Amino acid sequence: MKAIIVEDEVLAQEELSYLIKAHSTIQIEATFDDGLDVLRYLQTHEVDAIFLDISIPSLDGVLLAQNISKFAHKPYIVFITAYKEHAAQAFEIEAFDYILKPYHESRIVTMLQKLESHFKRDKQEQTQTTPSASRVSHSINLIKDERIIVTDINDIYYAAAQEKVTQVFTRKEEFTMPMNIRELCTRLPEEYFFRCHRSYCVNLSKIREIVPWFNNTYILRLSDLDFEVPVSRSKVKEFRSLMRF
Repeated sequence: MKAIIVEDEVLAQEELSYLIKAHSTIQIEATFDDGLDVLRYLQTHEVDAIFLDISIPSLDGVLLAQNISKFAHKPYIVFITAYKEHAAQAFEIEAFDYILKPYHESRIVTMLQKLESHFKRDKQEQTQTTPSASRVSHSINLIKDERIIVTDINDIYYAAAQEKVTQVFTRKEEFTMPMNIRELCTRLPEEYFFRCHRSYCVNLSKIREIVPWFNNTYILRLSDLDFEVPVSRSKVKEFRSLMRF
């Protein structure tokens, strides 16, 4: 079971990390003291649990948890705070548990036991689910103006590589993802999306016209957008096979 700790007080962060390692098999993958850094991390990493302080810089824990609750993969959230009045907010967004500071070791141990028990039970239920009944995610989390927008994959027209980030385009909006285009493509279902060029990935269902171009390549014109996506020579054979011509 993988987890991260989000706590801006160094001593509290170290104490919680020690207690988790001493009383559970949970692996601490990373620690953070800033909410926006957590959002960036979760775009490229999946964790099973987040130990989340409510009072953190940039984006407070409640707002951060509200964003995370929209993810396709929803980690357990254990809130950490010195203030009892935050309890109502925590449970409104279905937090797994709520821990008050200063920590009481017995309370932490009980929480960890319960967390691992729930995790094992949920994993067993997932493995018992037949492939045909398993839920396929048809959405992806995209970033715009430091907000996470849960987007239907069918709304995506194409993606374009821009150095170390990738621009994702829908009919009306543009998003910037903090990952290269290869990483983004792995998050999109290959039955709908094709890496047609080293710098482009296209939604096959959005292609309106296939135009022959130089050196036996193609230019793709998309429905509803005034933009042309290239198909590189190395991808032509695969593209023709996918489009059956």
